[in-house]
Amino acid sequence: MTTVAVETLGCAKNLVDSERILGYLREYGLQPVDDLSRADIIIVNTCGFITPAKEESINTILELALYKQQGNCRLLLVTGCMAGKYGEELLEEMPEIDAVAENADLDGILRLIRDKMPVREVKVRDFTRLSQTGKYVRYLKIADGCNNNCTYCTIPELTGHYKSVDMEQLVREAEILIREGARELNLVAQDVTRYGVDLYGRHALAELVERLANIEGDFWIRLLYCYPTEFTPELIEVIAREDKVCNYLDIPLQHVADSVLRRMGRKGSKKQILKLIDTLRAKIPDVTIRSTFIVGFPGETEEEFMELLDFLETVKLDWVGAFTYWPEPDTPAAAYPGQISQQVKEERYHRLIEVQRRITLAKNNSLVGKKIPVLIEGTSPDYPEYKVGRSARQAAEVDGITYVKTDADAGHFIVAHITDTLDDYDLIGEDSREPGQ
Repeated sequence: MTTVAVETLGCAKNLVDSERILGYLREYGLQPVDDLSRADIIIVNTCGFITPAKEESINTILELALYKQQGNCRLLLVTGCMAGKYGEELLEEMPEIDAVAENADLDGILRLIRDKMPVREVKVRDFTRLSQTGKYVRYLKIADGCNNNCTYCTIPELTGHYKSVDMEQLVREAEILIREGARELNLVAQDVTRYGVDLYGRHALAELVERLANIEGDFWIRLLYCYPTEFTPELIEVIAREDKVCNYLDIPLQHVADSVLRRMGRKGSKKQILKLIDTLRAKIPDVTIRSTFIVGFPGETEEEFMELLDFLETVKLDWVGAFTYWPEPDTPAAAYPGQISQQVKEERYHRLIEVQRRITLAKNNSLVGKKIPVLIEGTSPDYPEYKVGRSARQAAEVDGITYVKTDADAGHFIVAHITDTLDDYDLIGEDSREPGQ
């Protein structure tokens, strides 16, 4: 049987595409494998968001091409964000690549494979995704593309206009994931809060979340990548009301100085951002807010950067990620005057991270002595006496984790009594259940 493996780069949205690719190809008789050396076909699902991501994609393609000599690989196929924009260029400049398929084009991937090798004819019915994240944490991509057109970003060019997925399809997919054992559904899109505007003529995320929360089962729903100006009162009310929805919001703000936001092409203002955060904290008192910021955007003055640091010190977000600005070709910002040196960008990055480290540590210290629900995901490889889990305030991959002394199996929710913090970002706790419970 012909074997296939997918190497996924970039964000969780790419991860969902890779799971669909594997599930689709399995229905046509290919055997998915995790071991790349055993794969007859290797598919690289690339990321093209910023220059480092593109460089990582190219390096990964070159590394995996070695399996043509050292493994079973007979076909190296590239898809994902880079394939859509740079497909012909990749084929011309990288002879290691055998074929390039449009971003997550399932039929196109299958056709390219059939052009190169025989594949058993199997009629596709309703294929299922093959998880690349384990059984318990799954991602539900509710839309493709983006309409925001930020001046630094190539995503609209790479993925096209915003396209919501039909709500009935999403509910069916979620039901399947829950039946397969998912305990956390992460809703992802370039902007989840815009969901439904193109398809139904209205913001429909609140309705979708409510329908997902009504699915039978013991699981969490988490919202990732919310645009700050697209929140509706109905969405905030649903998050506050539904027990299955994590009181956690990822809101990439990118900056707070109005002058920088205008240059970035971002909607809204600092005043609106502050009002949104106040509203969320009033309506959802225990809400956890994560955000992401760009430092060193063209023309960013020391005063504008200090305004950002002052915002963090004042508002005290729970989690913050940051990255230095990269001038992406063909974006308006790349031609802006006032490009900032890499040295200054790196220096500002480290200053921001240090400010937020202290804030996050203080937030974690405030949890010591409290009892919080935790989803157990497995045994810690570093501390075998502990299980590894995450609370509702900790998203997978990007936030801290919780180490718990418990005999609970992976996939179970427990209530952990937090006893300490670890390395600023993680928590330590013990199962609050009585022995034998």
